[in-house]
Amino acid sequence: MIKANGIHHIAIMAADIKEHIAFFSDVMGFQLSALFDMHGVPGGMHAFLHMDDHSYFSVVQLPAVKDIPIELGVTHAGTGAGPSAPGTMQHLAFRVNTLDDLRAIRDRIRTKGVNVIGPLDHAMCHSIYFAGPDHLTLEVACSTVPIDPRAWIDPAVVERAGITAAELETFVTPDPYSGEGGRVKQPPYDPAKPHQAYPEAMYKAMLAAPDEAILVATKFEPPVKVTA
Repeated sequence: MIKANGIHHIAIMAADIKEHIAFFSDVMGFQLSALFDMHGVPGGMHAFLHMDDHSYFSVVQLPAVKDIPIELGVTHAGTGAGPSAPGTMQHLAFRVNTLDDLRAIRDRIRTKGVNVIGPLDHAMCHSIYFAGPDHLTLEVACSTVPIDPRAWIDPAVVERAGITAAELETFVTPDPYSGEGGRVKQPPYDPAKPHQAYPEAMYKAMLAAPDEAILVATKFEPPVKVTA
């Protein structure tokens, strides 16, 4: 079955990319692995901080960002219980493997002068909560056993969410698609589907271009030449 097997990176917008790099390197212990001009984005900077063998924490800074106000309850939730606009990140939870690791990362964060609440016992996981730069709402969680859908899919909440029994079955058991060797063509533009917010003419031109042409046109190289 073909599906995404994890998170490669999570990208957060920063007013000051150095502040974010310093926080996540010093407080969370993430190693800065890349800092370069954002590909195809004039004036943009892009950083990658290594979390583990498979995932990175990414930070983006664009020139206009410093002029966009943060509004709690709209652009940011501010806490794990707060609202924010649809499509925004309500909070971000990092993972550790054991409860001892959770207490150890809490110790690390507190030694940096950052307040941490928890752990809380959510039954499916234990979690600690704290804040990051630009009003980020952050969590570190530890699950000692897999989440069991039989115990954690509440029929009352399913009904409140407007999910039918047939829909629930497809959500719990997604179709076992195995791919077609990359041969599926771009579907026709459908305004009812989700779309990226490029200028319309540019976006439709990208959709009309062959996949191979996009690949060739967007091939980038590392900014620093490394010799053995």
